[in-house]
Amino acid sequence: MRVSAEHPAASVILPVFNCAPYLREAISSILEQTFTDFELLALDDGSTDGSLDIMRSFADRDARCKVHTRDNRGLVYTLNEGIELAGAGILFRMDGDDISLPGRFEAQMAYLLAHPDCVAVGTECYLIDPDGHPLRPFGVPCAHSDIDARHLCGLGGAIPHPTVAMRKAAVSAVGGYRAEFTHSEDLDLFLRLAEIGALANLPDVLFRYRQHPRSVGHLHADAQRLANGRAVAAAKQRRRMVDDSAAPQSPRVSGRISQADVHCKWAWWALSAGNLTTARRHALRALRYAPFAPETLRLVACVLRGH
Repeated sequence: MRVSAEHPAASVILPVFNCAPYLREAISSILEQTFTDFELLALDDGSTDGSLDIMRSFADRDARCKVHTRDNRGLVYTLNEGIELAGAGILFRMDGDDISLPGRFEAQMAYLLAHPDCVAVGTECYLIDPDGHPLRPFGVPCAHSDIDARHLCGLGGAIPHPTVAMRKAAVSAVGGYRAEFTHSEDLDLFLRLAEIGALANLPDVLFRYRQHPRSVGHLHADAQRLANGRAVAAAKQRRRMVDDSAAPQSPRVSGRISQADVHCKWAWWALSAGNLTTARRHALRALRYAPFAPETLRLVACVLRGH
């Protein structure tokens, strides 16, 4: 067992709320990193599915894993709690359903050491489906100007949130995560960090980013879209920029994305990346939900011929 020093070089903030199906793989991917000088802050946000027992089982075997638990208070509160608890100057983010590849921490620590002006660095990642099958590369910009420009357009994900490594001093200086931007708390934070330092992404795939129907983008798409608009408007006001964006629109009436649409999207992603087995799997699932929809039938024809 590798045990970090009393004052670790990095703190990993892992908020957990009912992640039991994926949590063992997620925590294992953290504890098996080639860079080992870190503490893992496993923050249970009132889980009811056995996640807490899983976290405690890892803590029993590895002293770097420190479990904190309480009643549910939401992601923003939990993230700020992790920042407060962190004993290191570098903060790694991680979610309980994703996978960090072994060299992730080492590569990001090296980048931050070599670029003292950088306050946050993410990585390229590969999207996977709920069962871990490959979908496609995520596709991230690497330069600060490109990342910030996408954020100012209201496009979240220019730095995939669970891939980021940040300087704690910078995060604290801008005020951490803000509850008024729930569902877009990462976009709001990155916009503020960009005002005091550089943002970056590493071009190497160092992360597997799981997609599933319970994600914020699926469950809270309308609220996230509106919060994105508020975050961008606030940033432009701070920067004294002319806000030429359209006024926030009312939430769409359509509600949640249908299961057929989800599987169609994943199938097209997988097909575009040459992951034909995954594409066919999701095309068949889309067919079960919407057997007569023109989009589904076109998708099935494409995956059957392989392009």
